[in-house]
Amino acid sequence: MAQNTRTVPAGTPTNVTQKHTKGGIGESTLRPDGTLKVTGEFAYSSDMWHEDMLWGQTLRSTVAHAEIVSIDISEALAMPGVYSVLTYDDLPAEMKNYGLEIQDTPVLANGRVRHHGEPVALVAADHPETARRAAAKIKIDYKELPLVTDEASALAPGAPLIHEGRDDHHIGHVPHPNIVHRQPIIRGNVEEARKRADVIVEGEYTFGMQDQAFLGPESGLAVPSEDGGVELYVATQWLHSDLQQIAPVLGLPPEKVRMTLSGVGGAFGGREDISMQIHACLLALATNKPVKIVYNRFESFFGHVHRHPAKLYYEHGATKDGKLTHMKCKIVLDGGAYASASPAVVGNASSLSVGPYVLEDVDIEAIALYTNNPPCGAMRGFGAVQACFAYEAQMDKLAAKLGMDPVEFRQLNAMEMGTVMPTGQVVDAPAPVAELLRRVKARPLPPERQWETAGEGADVRALPGGLSNTTHGENVVRGVGYAVGIKNVGFSEGFDDYSTARVRLEVINGEAVAMVHTAMAEVGQGGITVHAQIARTELGVTQVTIHPADTQVGSAGSTSASRQTYMTGGAVKNTCEAVREALLEIGRRKNGSFHPAWATAELLLEGGKIVTDGGEVLADIAEILEDEAIDLELEYRHHPTVPFDLVTGQGNGHVQYTFAAHRAVVEVDTELGLVKVVELATAQDVGKALNMLSVVGQIQGGTTQGLGVAIMEEIIVDPKTAKVRNPSFTDYLIPTILDTPTIPVDVLELADPKAPYGLRGMGEAPTLSSTPAVIAAIRQATGLDITKTPIRPEMLTGTL
Repeated sequence: MAQNTRTVPAGTPTNVTQKHTKGGIGESTLRPDGTLKVTGEFAYSSDMWHEDMLWGQTLRSTVAHAEIVSIDISEALAMPGVYSVLTYDDLPAEMKNYGLEIQDTPVLANGRVRHHGEPVALVAADHPETARRAAAKIKIDYKELPLVTDEASALAPGAPLIHEGRDDHHIGHVPHPNIVHRQPIIRGNVEEARKRADVIVEGEYTFGMQDQAFLGPESGLAVPSEDGGVELYVATQWLHSDLQQIAPVLGLPPEKVRMTLSGVGGAFGGREDISMQIHACLLALATNKPVKIVYNRFESFFGHVHRHPAKLYYEHGATKDGKLTHMKCKIVLDGGAYASASPAVVGNASSLSVGPYVLEDVDIEAIALYTNNPPCGAMRGFGAVQACFAYEAQMDKLAAKLGMDPVEFRQLNAMEMGTVMPTGQVVDAPAPVAELLRRVKARPLPPERQWETAGEGADVRALPGGLSNTTHGENVVRGVGYAVGIKNVGFSEGFDDYSTARVRLEVINGEAVAMVHTAMAEVGQGGITVHAQIARTELGVTQVTIHPADTQVGSAGSTSASRQTYMTGGAVKNTCEAVREALLEIGRRKNGSFHPAWATAELLLEGGKIVTDGGEVLADIAEILEDEAIDLELEYRHHPTVPFDLVTGQGNGHVQYTFAAHRAVVEVDTELGLVKVVELATAQDVGKALNMLSVVGQIQGGTTQGLGVAIMEEIIVDPKTAKVRNPSFTDYLIPTILDTPTIPVDVLELADPKAPYGLRGMGEAPTLSSTPAVIAAIRQATGLDITKTPIRPEMLTGTL
């Protein structure tokens, strides 16, 4: 149906309006979607409905690496209620691959599958169970091929090539086709610096594959249009990136693929890549009917990328008085079968691998591999998480070898404003690393053995093992650990990172009302709340309407890299400022002759009025606008960055740095290997808290995800078959309310002068240092040299 006469599906996002008398930046205003989510009334993408829609189902490979000998879809097509079955041969366009940077991911497997769970065929039917049964009737004959599962098998002489005939722009500087990207960073002279070291420590660390584990599974609804295009309602992190990948494989111009963000139930990087978007559109266009796809939890584990598992090899040296002399490291990231965001993750891992420390002599290498393991890409922390786990373990080793307090050792080597990064970039904003460490250390420790204070019987909830009631306090020891991390903000290495905002100011029912329209994906971070706060602050109105995010406005970039408040918030601020100037120009034109302040004073918008900086009211905004409306759409860009040199790694590659520190207090039953995290205190510099309640929520959420990968979260891939062994929340564990400790938060506000309002992107930093802090505390409690995440009971009891 035509766009202007289309039937709107049930659950379609609508304008969100809040009316406040205040509600500007710096206030903890309520989230407009908060009550709906708490009461269960919020419409997520999985709630979308169209009266005549079909249900889509994806058939995925049951093996990790194989040639597809044949596909027989006859039985599936013959089933009553089945409208369409599609394979690679049915794809409509010359372009049949997609990808964030490297277009190496097939829409449907073409003669070969490269990982367990790769999409092979699609089914559309009138009922989800019919679609599922039809998919199960598709017969595929596989001829299994040798597996590539780790660095040794990927780079061995004669190793199978995951992608033969690569022609992407990275192939010219990698030593092997099974390396997606390689980034060295060389600064100073490590060999000479090593001679100055009184102590040297080495470590080999293993970081497990973590899942984003968002609670709302991948889902969306595609509706064919009369003009031959398609309307797609979907939960995603980046509407315009999706559009750029979807349109070519559909054989459609971008203007015929119209996308609207539907309710998103979490993301954390896992929705930055395409999942079901193209598949739903293909089925809708093939059947000329709306098609809805909703993954179940099992399929969700195969439907999105994960955090890169990693091997990290580190060497550090220090003088006897505790000053770092040098660092040498190699980071090997397993990118799985397709590139996704691996090149950018490599850039982050390498450039942030030294941590928030002063080091002049470094030799760094980071690579991402192609393997037959599940594809890995963006997840909160994006390469910096794996590095932080390793370098913070090294700091503890050095402090112990020198007989120094681990916090004091870190403070002695902490970077500050003016420090030169290993890439040659100068840290040009506050870097309060030592102060963050001081704050978490100074906080009073929680009482020991709290279960004994509950009365006559032990409160098992306060014990390792919790309600499993496995211990009553025997063999329980306490440990305290510290860590601090550094994370970049925004897209790096010369990427043209910008955001767009449209702002409309008009009079409705006698009152000035602002409408803010962006393509920002609200994935739970609170962006729409902040956009309304910015509009109230800049335009002085009480009522702000947030238009649903869609592709009818310019790109807002991805809701990732801790960038949205900085970038799209910056775009909203800039556009509001332009609207304000346009309003004042109208006022000068209409009323300038009545009061000299129109020409001479600095004019402000407050409480629906135009006022001088001295507080004198000149006019109501509504009276100046009357029947006019001001409607502007502007882009916002941060200061430019450059790619890292491919030989030396030098270059101003990052926009901004952000820092967080943690102190973990744990109690460990050393006989049973059970861990109770009692407290996970944190301090973080956020530049400027635009909404303190949201800031604290983000910090506590990121801290909890770091806790998860420390003690429980890992996707287990069978090394013999490359198959995922635990694709369910029964076997892939995430922290619940019973696992999550008290998380005291200490917020610093040291402004970055280049950022809107002085803010820092802050959503990812707490995920970095929470993991090594917890593991450091467990090391202290047990005396064990733990070098792997997550920690499992058998690692603590010696029964592995």
